[in-house]
Amino acid sequence: MKTHQSSNALPTSIFDNPDLAVEHIATMTAKLFGSYAAMQSVHDVEVGTAPKDVVYEDGKLKLYHFRPQPGVRQSVQTPVLVVYALVNRPYMLDLQPDRSMIRNFLAQGLDVYMIDWGYSTKADRFTTLDDYVSGYIGGCVRHIQRTTGFDKISLVGICQGGTLSTIYSTLYPEDVNALIPIATPIDFSTNEGLLFHWAKSLDVDAIVDAFGVVPDTFLNAGFLMVKPFARLEKYAAALDLHDESEKLHNFLRMEQWIFDSPAQAGECLRQFVKDLYQENRLVKGTLQLGKRTATLKNLTMPLLNVYASNDHIVPPSATVPLNEYAASDDKTLLEISGGHIGIFVGAKAQRELAPKIAEWLKHRDGAAKARQQARLRTPAKSSSDHNHQTPSPSAAAPKTPKTPKTPKTTPSNSQTLPHAPVSGRSSSTSKRARARV
Repeated sequence: MKTHQSSNALPTSIFDNPDLAVEHIATMTAKLFGSYAAMQSVHDVEVGTAPKDVVYEDGKLKLYHFRPQPGVRQSVQTPVLVVYALVNRPYMLDLQPDRSMIRNFLAQGLDVYMIDWGYSTKADRFTTLDDYVSGYIGGCVRHIQRTTGFDKISLVGICQGGTLSTIYSTLYPEDVNALIPIATPIDFSTNEGLLFHWAKSLDVDAIVDAFGVVPDTFLNAGFLMVKPFARLEKYAAALDLHDESEKLHNFLRMEQWIFDSPAQAGECLRQFVKDLYQENRLVKGTLQLGKRTATLKNLTMPLLNVYASNDHIVPPSATVPLNEYAASDDKTLLEISGGHIGIFVGAKAQRELAPKIAEWLKHRDGAAKARQQARLRTPAKSSSDHNHQTPSPSAAAPKTPKTPKTPKTTPSNSQTLPHAPVSGRSSSTSKRARARV
């Protein structure tokens, strides 16, 4: 098998040639000093620079609405809400101008919103999975519905955020025009990947009981151990970047994102590990959130399931089965060449992922536009008439909700897109989430 050796690797011949050894040491010393000087000259790296506005807040959560790109016609009218994972920061989707899935969405004419979960503190110890799904995501969905006039929006979920988006779509299908999970774990019965092996035997009760809010350093240590030597190889290769400013900044942006990880709310993490990784309740149809049960049979909206061909964090075997369990008549499976992060920031993925998602959405936009126009012609309903209303902290107590309408679907044949050849809440929050039931 052919292997790649870094230019900074220690040549075996230096043990027989002292002069070569001295030369190698001198070269490495020069690179180390050069790298130190280059690092000292970098005062800050910019990330998440696509123009945006904070349009809604709930505790630590912020909802961003990205501004349209000048001269780009809006090709898809239905708003798109991007839901990122809880374990990392969402600016990975807008890491730099030429590696930005968000900017690529905007260039395709999408109307893009994105959730920023913020950073958990000790006050979030008892925040539950239902709080994140029914409370936080639900609050963002209702804000978009109120301000745009659309009764349904499209959800794009990234990794764990895709799991949360899928759960939301099973509980409140009347809110969702289309569901697009990307690199999303759904079937946790797989034994591929170290992360799934570890999580199945993890004593999460002991961890949550000890920490309350599980620190980011604890979680990062686990993720780094999935590929322990990749980190050493990466840093050795980084020594060659001391005289290439642009590449050095790219490297530092990614490093900043990797180690900028929020702590995790204990009760949410406990349920996520036990009910999903260990008991696979979402696939079994027994996942309980408040008084509701999440079942994939409720996924009747159009589904575009995107997975990475070489994903070592969320292997395809955990992602692909969603198309089997979802009840939708409009299901598409899309494979993108790359790894768990590469499908978002890789150069090739930049040219493929966003355009294919946008094209898929264009063909599922007409019914939503018609509903929005009909809704605008109808006198506005009072907040008490709105389905599963949950107020923000400053709002009044929720009213009794109406029974949700049966979602409408447009049947079409299941398909597979061509792919590239071979990425301060307390326990009172639960009461607000349960108000949706």
